[in-house]
Amino acid sequence: MNLTELFTAQLDWEAERCRRALQNVPEGRNDWKPHEKSMQLGHLANLVATMPSWIAMMIDQDELDLNPPGGSGYAPQEWTTTGDLIQALDDSVEKARAALANTNDDFLQTSWRLLLAEQVVMEHPRYQVIADTFAHLAHHRGQLTVYLRLNDATVPALYGPSADEPSFG
Repeated sequence: MNLTELFTAQLDWEAERCRRALQNVPEGRNDWKPHEKSMQLGHLANLVATMPSWIAMMIDQDELDLNPPGGSGYAPQEWTTTGDLIQALDDSVEKARAALANTNDDFLQTSWRLLLAEQVVMEHPRYQVIADTFAHLAHHRGQLTVYLRLNDATVPALYGPSADEPSFG
């Protein structure tokens, strides 16, 4: 199995778990957050829905500057319905899948850089950054399940049974 096959399989695995979590995000609570220092539910849900598209960005671009000269121009997607979140996830996964289908293991070993105001803060082979993105996605999906619990929403069984879904599989 090559890296692109491995990452595509992992993408499918993670996408299904993201879908199960996102389907339970309560609508109309986008501004809710559990603590003053926490991110808002709407932002977190959007992050989980759109993070798979980072894989395409890491394949299609050589770098990302989080604070480029003149400002970023980035505005997170707005969503109002669960259907919007699921559509964002589907679009994000499709972008990642297409990028993986159009690359190869040799290219995934080339460097990708993260910049902050034109200063390199991270530089690693693309395959490593993509692998880290899956871990980052799992982290935020875990946060999302805590937000679901605190909003009395169903917490799906993602890696094993949950209190709401005791039958896993």
